[in-house]
Amino acid sequence: MATVPLATDETAGAQALAVFADIRAKRDTDYVNNFWRALASDPALLKATWERLQAVMAPGALDPLVKEMVYLAVSVANNCSYCIHSHTAAARARGMSEAQHGELLAVIAMASQTNALATAMQVEVDERFKIS
Repeated sequence: MATVPLATDETAGAQALAVFADIRAKRDTDYVNNFWRALASDPALLKATWERLQAVMAPGALDPLVKEMVYLAVSVANNCSYCIHSHTAAARARGMSEAQHGELLAVIAMASQTNALATAMQVEVDERFKIS
């Protein structure tokens, strides 16, 4: 259950409705998901988050599928159920195969284990790995 009300098209203010309209137009959909509806409780935060997300997730040096897979990995690491579900769906929509999903989960699990071991043992970073 959300800790803030989910804005509907009837309850959202003008600024939030403008962002909802932009989401619909840019995603070519009538659907505005619950994350954006929750953020509408703070229209300035909604607008800023939508603008930043578009900039970060736009095509660039990393292709859109890789960006979604990285987003999914970070969501797993942060234990964000909502983001795990939404970015799994987004990665699948961008072409992530079941094999890629399985390998991604294996990498996430391995990284989690080795991160925990290195942290527990407080292993010093090798000089050659440090960026000067």
